[in-house]
Amino acid sequence: MAGHSKWANIKHKKAAQDAKRGKVFSRLSKKISSAARRGGGDLDTNNELRLWVQKAKAANMPNDNIDRAILKATGQLEGVTYTDFTYEGYGPGGVAFLLEGSTDNKNRTVANIRHFFSKQGGNLGENGCVAWMFHDKGIISIEQEQVDNNDALMEVALENGAEDFEVEDGVITITSGPDDFMTLRDALNAAGYEDFLSDEITKVAETDLSPDLATARRNMKLIDLLEEDDDVENVYHNLELSDDVAEALEAEG
Repeated sequence: MAGHSKWANIKHKKAAQDAKRGKVFSRLSKKISSAARRGGGDLDTNNELRLWVQKAKAANMPNDNIDRAILKATGQLEGVTYTDFTYEGYGPGGVAFLLEGSTDNKNRTVANIRHFFSKQGGNLGENGCVAWMFHDKGIISIEQEQVDNNDALMEVALENGAEDFEVEDGVITITSGPDDFMTLRDALNAAGYEDFLSDEITKVAETDLSPDLATARRNMKLIDLLEEDDDVENVYHNLELSDDVAEALEAEG
């Protein structure tokens, strides 16, 4: 599961771009729905949901939006029936993709997703074709410049459920199992580390693929298309960007 730091850096830059494009509420709504679907709609018992609701409120997301995202995930929206889905496929160059979400029209959703893959030179696959390589992990990323003592940070992390501690490209990435994520996060907060680049439970691939620039560009476009679809809540993949490719993509904006 290499390359967490580099991808965390790219994800942070993508999140900043999304903020400029006014996509913050959309992203938060999807994260809230995803968390509610996994652990239920009760904030008192679902720590992951409580975390995303806190982030939504900090971003001044309206309470109605938050409530709707939770009700959608728990099947309580009046007059609307949503069905959960998982799709798997391959992007350009064989990059593995695993998608999660919910829809009120499965035919529309699968047609859209199939079009996105086909447009960028990929294809949808059969159930199970890539899911086996993805595992639930808690990922917390911190900018190196925010940390005075890496050893002290590592000690706190390892004492509170961290499985891995990686430093790359100015980003510290701490990995845990999903059940230890909130304990780890709370411990880091208590130790004075609060300004995270990212902190979430996600799926991480066992192995990564590092394609050339042209192939990476098409995969990044595919990620954007999938993330912009209203029905798709989570886009997991095993794309890894080499230094040269990452710099070239960043220069392209």
